[in-house]
This record gives sequence, structure tokens and C-alpha cells, in this order.
Amino acid sequence: MEEAFKRIKKPFTFIEATGRNQPRHDLVVENTKLSLKTETGEGTDPQFITITKLCTTEREPWTPDVLIARVMAHLRRYDVILMLRAVWELPVIHYQLVEVPIDLLKLIKSARLERVGRRKGRQSLGADVRSKEKQKLFHVHFDGSDGKCQVRDLDVRYCRMLEHWDVRVD
Repeated sequence: MEEAFKRIKKPFTFIEATGRNQPRHDLVVENTKLSLKTETGEGTDPQFITITKLCTTEREPWTPDVLIARVMAHLRRYDVILMLRAVWELPVIHYQLVEVPIDLLKLIKSARLERVGRRKGRQSLGADVRSKEKQKLFHVHFDGSDGKCQVRDLDVRYCRMLEHWDVRVD
């Protein structure tokens, strides 16, 4: 992470790591609470972001109001969400360091969650999240099998590209 801050030329003097797998920020840099996300693999789309685990919401009750409230509480823990993406177009990997706007993700509170899939037991819930003008911004999915909240199809143009670079792997 220190190398990423050097790349974006953000001066910093204080970094505090936090415990792994805890429901709080991953890192504090100069009193800014950061959540760190990654996305990589051959299926990574250069234009659309997927956050496979925005947060975990596995506890009951499994209802739209409760799930959305848990996501809102989770997002309040952060000042910034940073995502390091690796888009594979071998023999080149295109890296992107992106700031995902928390206010954009907070629009999940307006989602009209509906049951999706054919899973028996706890049903997955999902919805497209739209702007006031009814434009699709991204899709939110609450996975009934593992309790994760996922974000799919978030256009990278809605985010702040902090840095991008290519690495050739031969």
C-alpha cells in the first residue's frame, strides 16, 4: 500500500494497520480511515468494477431493511474506499488504483431488493441501484449462501482513477 501512495504522490506521515478480517477500516493514513479492496483475474472487465465482498451480512434476520441498514453502518466506518484492480490482457497486466465513492455506494439504501436465483433455504436478494434520473449505476447482490454483499457492474467512470500503469509479464 505504501508503494501505491508513492505512485499517486500523496504525502503521508502516519500509517496504522488494523487487524485482519475485522469489521472496521483496513488502514489509517493521516487520520483517514481506508477500506482496501482488490479485483483481479482473467474475467476482470476494464470498464466495470466488481466488489465481491463489500461487507458480510450473514446474521439473521435476512430481510431487505436489515441488510441495507448493515451496509449503511459498514460504509460509515470509512472515509475512503481504495481498490487496486489488475486487468489481464496478457502479456500485459493493466493496473488501476481507483477511489470508489462511498456516497455512490450509499445509494444502496434506495434499492428495491427482490429475490433472485433458485437457491433453497435463505434466498439471495438483489437490485439495480439507480440515479435520481433512473440511470443504472450498479447492481447490489446479497448472497444467501455466504452472507456477502456484492457490488457488480459499477462503471469505472463513476470512480476516481488515481493512477494506472501497465506491467508486461513474459
